[in-house]
Order: sequence, then C-alpha cells, then structure tokens
Amino acid sequence: MSEERVARRLRIHGRVQGVYYRGWMVELAERLGLDGWVRNRIDGTVEALAVGSTEAVETLIAACHDGPPAARVDLVEVETAQGIVAAGFSQKPTV
Repeated sequence: MSEERVARRLRIHGRVQGVYYRGWMVELAERLGLDGWVRNRIDGTVEALAVGSTEAVETLIAACHDGPPAARVDLVEVETAQGIVAAGFSQKPTV
C-alpha cells in the first residue's frame, strides 16, 4: 500500500522577506523529502507549494509558523492544491 500524497499551498505573512525564509524552507522541505517550490511575492508575503506525505507536509506547515530565527510570522494561510510539480523543492523568482 502506498502512502497518500497531499499538496498544500501556503501564504506566510509577517517579516518573512530578507530573513532567509525561502532558503530555510528549501532546506527543511528537502530534509522532509517534499516536492514543490517557494517564492517571495511583491506584497511582502512568501508563497509555497508543498507536495508529499501528509506527515511531512504537516511538519513543514507547523514549522512555517515560526520560520527561521530572524523571521516574525503573523499568519500562515493553508489551502488544498493540486500536486503537479517537478521532483525536488526549489526557490522561484518573486512574483
């Protein structure tokens, strides 16, 4: 029996740009074996798509509420998404 894969889109609000949030998330996602991406948004938020086992995705979401040491996270929005992504976890350009 295979493990269920889920996909979640995250939007993180607060002081999350210029504090190594994206690099931190790439490192964590890779350790968790997730696929997806993370990017800054022009409105000052960070957006991510995480695809993988339910447990790994939930672990990432929980960690996103704190982020790296210099971050201040005010809100993490989470919604179900389609999990169509390339293998691996990457950092994408700002939109």
